[in-house]
Amino acid sequence: MTQASFPTWPDVAADLVNVAAGRSPADMIIKGGIWVNVHTREALPDHDIAIVRGRIAFVGTSADHCKGPDTQIIEAQGRYMIPGLCDGHMHIESGMLTPAEFARAVIPHGTTTMFTDPHEIANVLGIEGVRMMHDEALMQPVNIFTQMPSCAPSAPGMETTGFEITAQDVADAMHWEGIIGLGEMMNFPGVINADPQMLAEIAATQRAGKTVGGHYAAPDLGPAFAAYVAGGPADDHEGTCEADAIARMRQGMRSMIRLGSAWYDIESQITAITERGLDPRNMILCTDDCHSGTLVNEGHMNRVVRHAIECGCDPLIALQMATINTATHFGLERELGSITPGRRADVILSSDLKTLPIETVIARGQIVAQDGVCIVDCPHYNWPTKARQTVNMARDLRADDFTITAPAGANAVTANVIGVVENQAPTKALQFELPVTEGRVTSHGDVCQIALVERHRATGGVVNALVSGFGYTGNMAMASTVAHDSHHMIVVGTDTDNMALAANHLRALGGGITIFKDSAPLATVDLPIAGLMSDSPAQDVAAKAEAMMQAMRDCGCTLNNAYMQHSLLALVVIPELRISDLGLVDVRTFEFMDVIVT
Repeated sequence: MTQASFPTWPDVAADLVNVAAGRSPADMIIKGGIWVNVHTREALPDHDIAIVRGRIAFVGTSADHCKGPDTQIIEAQGRYMIPGLCDGHMHIESGMLTPAEFARAVIPHGTTTMFTDPHEIANVLGIEGVRMMHDEALMQPVNIFTQMPSCAPSAPGMETTGFEITAQDVADAMHWEGIIGLGEMMNFPGVINADPQMLAEIAATQRAGKTVGGHYAAPDLGPAFAAYVAGGPADDHEGTCEADAIARMRQGMRSMIRLGSAWYDIESQITAITERGLDPRNMILCTDDCHSGTLVNEGHMNRVVRHAIECGCDPLIALQMATINTATHFGLERELGSITPGRRADVILSSDLKTLPIETVIARGQIVAQDGVCIVDCPHYNWPTKARQTVNMARDLRADDFTITAPAGANAVTANVIGVVENQAPTKALQFELPVTEGRVTSHGDVCQIALVERHRATGGVVNALVSGFGYTGNMAMASTVAHDSHHMIVVGTDTDNMALAANHLRALGGGITIFKDSAPLATVDLPIAGLMSDSPAQDVAAKAEAMMQAMRDCGCTLNNAYMQHSLLALVVIPELRISDLGLVDVRTFEFMDVIVT
């Protein structure tokens, strides 16, 4: 049963009442489990759950009165009966998968609800691309709610996107069936400065009675932060320390703390609950960005909940943060997020509350995964040709397109360099003294070249800068058409010949990620849909992604999930330095800066 065809509560109210009262038989009864009640934070043994038409009708010590001759009986055998897990903030495109294949990958991990912001495809294909993601999401056997992207471009004047999202686009999308709210409001300077378009988008969302997502990526928790909160965003996931989480919750926001493939922000913030003893109702667990390798090999929201428990969180509180807290935030407390009458029958059976093995997954009253295997169909959207032809470069590039020219007569220069920070989204603004060879600034030590190649409008533009932290050695280059959020092409390398080869390879391929070393490809992940996603099975994409990460290691990179760091180097709303198609951006001041200082 798809999201689009799933019956509403009014459609099934009489059935729910009659089954609960014993006048009609249930479709399914889960017997003899430990009821994890996230409303009261209790684990209650010896309980049954009766389900009809995909919703929960009854929870109690015996559901025998709900049993009929055709009722399906599932023996819980003393296992925990846990609400299906919810991801409060995520981007499907970061998994390098379409919604169908993302759903297929995460269903065995117990994720039955996702709140997704498809602003990646919005930057490439505009509102039409958002609609494609939305439509495939509604086809899935689990709950995928779409947040209408708010910021394409994320920082007007700092970058050029393939398409722009307008306030009217947002207002129109609020009437779509699966739209749950507004995606993360990344243009926080715009909100702080009362930008009319940003406030119009927020107003349209609030008039529709829906939730405004936040993104406040600045350390200033004074008047600027207060102005942002006053502007309407209801949550934020960009915190990195305890003070960030506390500030958000004190100001009436939900603090979303994330564990993605490269973002490890839970341990430093969950102490607001575990040590400071603050009310956990306003804290939500999420992933933000997980690539396919993480999904296949490590998990999804089950991985996040386990990590929170390992960081000292009470298991029942951690589960609240991944179920009822999330549902309540989006106004869906009566629809999902708990095992209680009337809600969607999204249930996990697990034999341990701390290690959280996901043994059986039930979504909308249907068994969708058993012992780590997805056993339902996840239908695919018919992606059109225009979604598969999005790498629009004017020509093949040459090595001299990646030249950083030094001042005449200089033997060395002092340069501004983007500094990558392991396991965090922010970068550092660094300066290095670098040698000059034949009038060109060259890679040296840990400093590589980085280039932003325009790929939406075939302008032929290439912006060059410098980056450190990857640890690359030898003659190599890595190129990717996943380049949050404008999604041009990022090329990082130690050698301009290899940089040109890598960029041209992706042009011919139609998008993806590739690594060249000594003029030969080491690994490639083809992403034909918008240059962001593959509609191949997650296991296949994950295998290519793992080969890609191994190639990064073979080139000297030891950072954890360094690919995610690579893909964010153009995200011009997270401090401190980023690269865009318009130049090197100082995100602390939202001004452009020169690469060469002296």
